Amino acid sequence: MNDDNMLWTGSDLPSEEQERLLPAHIGLGAEPDEAMERFARLAARLLGVPAALVSVVEGHGQIVPGAVGLKEPWASSRRIPLPREANSGAPMDEETGRAVLARMCRSARESGTASCTGAPLTDGEGHVLGFLIAVGRASRAWSKEERDALDDLAQVCSAELRLRILTNQSREARLRARSALERSRTLLRTADDLAGAADPVQVRRSVRKLITDDLDPVYVELLLREDGILRRVVDAADPQLVGALYTEFRLDSAWPPALAVRTGTVVEVLGPAEIAEQSPEVREAFAQTGVRSLACIPLPGDAEAVGVLVLGWRTERRMDVVERALLRSLAEYTARAVQRAAFVNRRVQAARSMQQAMLTELPDVGGLEVEVLYRPAAQDEMVGGDWYDAHALSRDPNGTVVFTVGDITGHDIHAAALMGQVRSMLRQASRDHPDGGPAQALTAFERANRALGVGASGTIVHVHLRAHRGGWLMTWSNAGHMPPLVVSPSRRVYRLEEHDLFIHPDLPDEPRTDHRMMLEAGSTLLMFTDGLVEHRGHSMDAAVGRVAQMLAAGVRRPLPALLGGIADEVAGDAHDDDIVMLAVRLADRRPG
Repeated sequence: MNDDNMLWTGSDLPSEEQERLLPAHIGLGAEPDEAMERFARLAARLLGVPAALVSVVEGHGQIVPGAVGLKEPWASSRRIPLPREANSGAPMDEETGRAVLARMCRSARESGTASCTGAPLTDGEGHVLGFLIAVGRASRAWSKEERDALDDLAQVCSAELRLRILTNQSREARLRARSALERSRTLLRTADDLAGAADPVQVRRSVRKLITDDLDPVYVELLLREDGILRRVVDAADPQLVGALYTEFRLDSAWPPALAVRTGTVVEVLGPAEIAEQSPEVREAFAQTGVRSLACIPLPGDAEAVGVLVLGWRTERRMDVVERALLRSLAEYTARAVQRAAFVNRRVQAARSMQQAMLTELPDVGGLEVEVLYRPAAQDEMVGGDWYDAHALSRDPNGTVVFTVGDITGHDIHAAALMGQVRSMLRQASRDHPDGGPAQALTAFERANRALGVGASGTIVHVHLRAHRGGWLMTWSNAGHMPPLVVSPSRRVYRLEEHDLFIHPDLPDEPRTDHRMMLEAGSTLLMFTDGLVEHRGHSMDAAVGRVAQMLAAGVRRPLPALLGGIADEVAGDAHDDDIVMLAVRLADRRPG
């Protein structure tokens, strides 16, 4: 079979007679387990692969309590074989386990069906309990950083399995292990949250919630390394006294967080005797906050710590072995989340700069007042391809003026770059066909988009305005975009619903349609993108209706204030897509 994640060819599934019962001290079966499923998802996300699994060795084969992206028959049976030379049922040490794992991955690679990498899961005595495996395409190569990351995750997964073993040994041991198990599961849930954090404040909030619920400190801070300084991540919703007093520390200072980052080790300050050994400013901080014990856990980076997690208690509290393990694992997840947030922020800033640079300056046209409102998405990583254009088609002051609003598919730097290409291509198509209408320009653009392999898709509404006897003649063509709104001086609103298919290079050629309407002097035209009116849990049609009401009520209101008021009320502060609004108001008297 030629499936991307078909790893185990050349060996049949083990028969019922071959299978042995799973050792009771682990307590997993051939069915999904919440924590093991989460480990598989994290492995897939961490390495950017379509499939990953957690297996547990069972006699002559393996069961799969955790999997994502696994194909049949393995997805249903939750059982996979071991290589024939390794299915004796005898326990494996770590060296043998790595050899077995290498054999499985080599078979997959040689068969041309998939590429995999993994790490053994071990108990406290060095015996292999199973494997954590990531499955990629057949041509996938694995970097050292990816293997190291998977090894790190396998260590946490092994700890989870060891804790499950402990829960079956004695009542007292089970009680201790159950607490640790819950912490491990909470850690995994937090890891899921951290994986989606877009900025350091979100990272801090997720970490603080876990630690506060579990370890009950009175003080939790996240400090990040920046040019020889440890700088506190400020959350306006969670002021902390010591954070207000000390917003940053020099890395070469005597502060315990700086020492933890310099040495890459956990630094604890426990009780009055150890506090008395600190520098005067550190002692003063302890005195002002009432903290009597402190733990500083470095956030590991590729070469050096990227920051530090700081916890404080008003009692003398020494962390036990399980708590140290929990915090070290949490520190690794936190470090990766911080690095990811920094990477996303750099990409977002680059995209925002590109996007802003491409936004058009508005033309000065007699008889027309033109205003644009552009607001980026409230979520910083949601950089979109929303755009507008406005330009005169010729030097003739009474000639056609072109207005366009569009939305390129995607929310990333690629969408922002495509937006600039589409705007330029459509502007050129309009100039190449000055006597044609908007539909002709859109058709010419589509042909160029397909022929040049640009690959842009999305929606566009393209408008021509030309001074005409009695007002302005508006000609427009709509490629699947939000309907423009026109309000007359008498406050009557027209919703221009007519539209054709959206833009996509794989769609067949369909004729584009021009529509015409005579706009009387004093009318206002509004074009906008769906970020204004599309919000989860709310009716888009009702939102468009509200925009129309406010547009009609504001026929005499200055355009900047009108557009701002509409955006504030209809979209609010939490809109999760970019917003573009372009308004054109005709003078009370036509030019000339």
